[in-house]
Amino acid sequence: MSENSDEKWMLRALSLANEARDNDEVPVGAVVVLNGEIIGEGFNNPVSVTDPSAHAEINALRNAGSCLKNYRLPGAALYVTIEPCTMCVGALIHARIERVIFGLGNQEPVPCSAICTCISSPFITINCRSPRVFWLKTVQH
Repeated sequence: MSENSDEKWMLRALSLANEARDNDEVPVGAVVVLNGEIIGEGFNNPVSVTDPSAHAEINALRNAGSCLKNYRLPGAALYVTIEPCTMCVGALIHARIERVIFGLGNQEPVPCSAICTCISSPFITINCRSPRVFWLKTVQH
């Protein structure tokens, strides 16, 4: 995947984050891409749907799963505007997402991010490569 493609998909995720903000939600957007096509997208909306799991990543994964009629998404990439939380990383692992690209890392003073902690666990035994994490530095808010 080229850096230009990464920027294109991240810009769509940022657009979705703006939709969340416009709906008085935490502004996070996410896009699932497979073979150069968006197969799922979502934005944060836990307040409006009264669902604590309605994070952008989860909504995008649900949308992608419906699109493919499969909860596993091998070969897919997830673009999200901020670093996924532990809950979302668990869903990414179960979905077999191959690549995770996020725009803003955890700003908390923690020894390791949620995503690094989850994918490096010895208890993760899945039949795929661990998601590769990339910082996308070219996209500006």
